[in-house]
Amino acid sequence: MKRLTDTMFVAPQVQPGDIAALKNAGVAMIINNRPDDEEPGQPKSREIREAAEAEGIGYAHIPVGHGISPAEVDEMREALSSAGDAKVLGFCRSGTRSTLLWALARNEDGVDREELEAAAEGAGYSLAPINHLLS
Repeated sequence: MKRLTDTMFVAPQVQPGDIAALKNAGVAMIINNRPDDEEPGQPKSREIREAAEAEGIGYAHIPVGHGISPAEVDEMREALSSAGDAKVLGFCRSGTRSTLLWALARNEDGVDREELEAAAEGAGYSLAPINHLLS
């Protein structure tokens, strides 16, 4: 997991077998940003949801393909809002889409662009692909 903020982390693909360790690390909600069947052998969203629910962890599936839509940003805002101050883990293939979607959602909530850029860069990600969408 790479830290964006005290409560937001991103990671590459999560496996159902990782969920207990994530719970032990304090993760209270998982946001899956991968479409099912993006790669052969990738676990289905349903499998991860079931493992998360068995551990009492919240789960949201907001799949992002090519480009991020306003609806996906709204869904991310809702998921983050529902988590409150709990620790959230967003994941995709590499963590990049989760970082970009998080930044767009937080920007819509009024978080300063420079703060978002610093958080992303601190975790090893660039917001350059969405610079034109940030205020």
